[in-house]
Amino acid sequence: MIELSKFAWRLLFATTVIIVAAITAVVIHIEANLPPVEVLKDVRLQVPLKIYSADGKLIAEYGEKRRTPLTLDQIPQKLKAAIIATEDHRFYKHPGVDIRGLMRAVVNLVSKGTKEQGGSTITMQVARNFFLTRNKTFSRKLNEILLALKIEQELTKDEILELYLNKIYFGKRAYGVAAAAEVYYGTTVDKLTLAQMAMLAGLPQAPSAINPLNSPESALKRRTHVLDRMLAYKVITKTEYDAANNESINTVYHGRPVELLAPFVAEMVRQHVVETYGEDAYAQGYQIITTIDSKLQNSANNALTKAILEYEQRHGYRGPIKKLRAGSNYLTELQDVPKVNMLFPAAVLEVQEKNCQIILKDGFRVTITLDGMLWAKPEAQSAHEILEVGDVIYVIRENGQWSLTQVPAIEGALISINPNNGAVLSLVGGFDYEKSSFNRATQASRQPGSSFKPFIYAAALENDFTAASIMNDAPVVHDDPTNDEWRPKNYTHKFYGPTRLRIGLTHSRNLVSIRLLQALGINNAINALTKMGFDSSSLPRGLSLALGTNQISPLASAAAYSIFANGGYKIEPYFIAQIIDSQNNIIFENKPIDVTQQPEALPLVMKPQTAYLITGMLQDVVRFGSGKKVVQLGRKDLAGKTGTTQDYVDGWFAGYNRDLVAVAWMGFDEPKSVKEYAYKTALPMWMYFMEQALKGKPENVLAQPQGLVTVRIDPITGMLARPGQENAIEETFTQETQPKQVAKAQTSSGSDDESDHLLEADNLF
Repeated sequence: MIELSKFAWRLLFATTVIIVAAITAVVIHIEANLPPVEVLKDVRLQVPLKIYSADGKLIAEYGEKRRTPLTLDQIPQKLKAAIIATEDHRFYKHPGVDIRGLMRAVVNLVSKGTKEQGGSTITMQVARNFFLTRNKTFSRKLNEILLALKIEQELTKDEILELYLNKIYFGKRAYGVAAAAEVYYGTTVDKLTLAQMAMLAGLPQAPSAINPLNSPESALKRRTHVLDRMLAYKVITKTEYDAANNESINTVYHGRPVELLAPFVAEMVRQHVVETYGEDAYAQGYQIITTIDSKLQNSANNALTKAILEYEQRHGYRGPIKKLRAGSNYLTELQDVPKVNMLFPAAVLEVQEKNCQIILKDGFRVTITLDGMLWAKPEAQSAHEILEVGDVIYVIRENGQWSLTQVPAIEGALISINPNNGAVLSLVGGFDYEKSSFNRATQASRQPGSSFKPFIYAAALENDFTAASIMNDAPVVHDDPTNDEWRPKNYTHKFYGPTRLRIGLTHSRNLVSIRLLQALGINNAINALTKMGFDSSSLPRGLSLALGTNQISPLASAAAYSIFANGGYKIEPYFIAQIIDSQNNIIFENKPIDVTQQPEALPLVMKPQTAYLITGMLQDVVRFGSGKKVVQLGRKDLAGKTGTTQDYVDGWFAGYNRDLVAVAWMGFDEPKSVKEYAYKTALPMWMYFMEQALKGKPENVLAQPQGLVTVRIDPITGMLARPGQENAIEETFTQETQPKQVAKAQTSSGSDDESDHLLEADNLF
């Protein structure tokens, strides 16, 4: 018996040694395969991609996880205390593993027979969140314990707590305390109340099940539990406890905080960044600083919206979206009707003689007066003639009044750039991005019509023509191999005979432009246009090119017009100024050459004299020609050109001063007639924008370069005026091209006289 006992003891000892050795081997093996804790010192939290305007306004945020990393000293003391009291009140005392907590978890396992969450310290949660899975297994728990001990050896308690507060999940895609404060309360952590801090501190236990948006009652109980813990550990007083415990929840989901509406810009940036840095860009915390000026962007948004809605009113009401049956739940029916731009869906509740009562999808009730809907039927004497009860309509609020409106069928684009360096200052690619994400400012290729004529004239001036060169405004013999049925003519169906180029461009005379291109030669023109940046393969090799039958985007048009504005230099448009990584290092910076500082470093693609002369001619367009509405802006530094394509399919206005180039376009995505000229569609949009963009800014015109002379000429022939000639006018030439001959005396009342500044809408036939 004694011998057996000795054997048993020896066996027990040997077994114990083997077990200890096995456990030691397992621990050594696991520890050897644990990830290096050093990476936590240089951790890259998954922070979303954020896009800003040049002046710091948030345009967009991309990424599944909302996170704004904070340093520990940026987090309120009571918020830290709330989380520690709830999650791990002995955090600053244990070595990373709390034996008491683990024992409670073991007791729970033995008594209930289930593996429930418990015993995890903040350090263990950091280990799990950064390195391990959330699967509830013994092996994971062992890894978690060992890794927590290892983390405590490498990092300070404050460093561990900072990682935890920035990493932990709070529900609703919010990671970290900063994102949670934004999502649930729309504020920053330093502005949270004690009750709000307690609410957030309770979420990590079950962020989806007990958050105040999904389950207010459960969230309230959890908040009380957190406050109880804070009071028990003397983090707060009884007075603070009572006040916080009685505070209402007041939690509303706050979406990504966008400060500036520029969705088309945001998408351009997103595509570029993902193409450059890959899909990981969504979580790397990149901050993209664009060139967008928030003031100009807001002006562009408003200008495009206003111009398009005015067009819609001019072309009549298409009726309600749908009609609801009597007894329908209006609010339920409205939930599926989206808001479009600034247009709100509504249902008509009651129609009276001079107004109607409507309800918006949020339940808000408003009144529309007869004046606010009269555009739909100008001859109407009563609101009953326009709307009926049950009509689902769109409304807009302007100047404190609600009015009937409708979702536009027509589209538009508006872009502005700095002609000195190519920075895109504002960009709107359509009426509503959610309705259509197609970016008409950059992706649409449309015929520019007469807005392209200035480049034909510039090409001619580059080849020794002058603003006083004479072209015969007369029928053109068909000579366009690209279009057998082409029959060019002027809008008025009249022919004006010999016409100076300045007058031809001012009044956008098609036949003058065609004869100019004919005299210049297609090859010479295309060579000059290619030098200006136009793709030669997209330029028709026929006389219709003079009328803008090529394809171009508003962005490309703005870049080309910048050559006139800056004195002949070619700039490349760009929209990203800087890319900053999560450590606030600038990893990309666009430093374009500025014409005003280093003109010699930029390609000079047009003689400065030509740019100056074309600008003068385009100033005549806005004083006397199709753009003369521009005089209403009360500025003398503006130049530009309208463009209406065949059958009124596209309407353009491209214009500028020395500091700003802007291009407006309006038309249908599926090309069809807009039934209006550009001076009624695109020009008002451009004017609305420029009025605000240049408000309070001094006039700035292109300085006259050397090599130009101004002389008096005969307006009929373009030759030097005779001494004492009464109808002589001044014209500017290069020194090489100034006229040498004196005009002979003649009697003529030709329509080319300077008094003949009739408004002729330009059209491409």
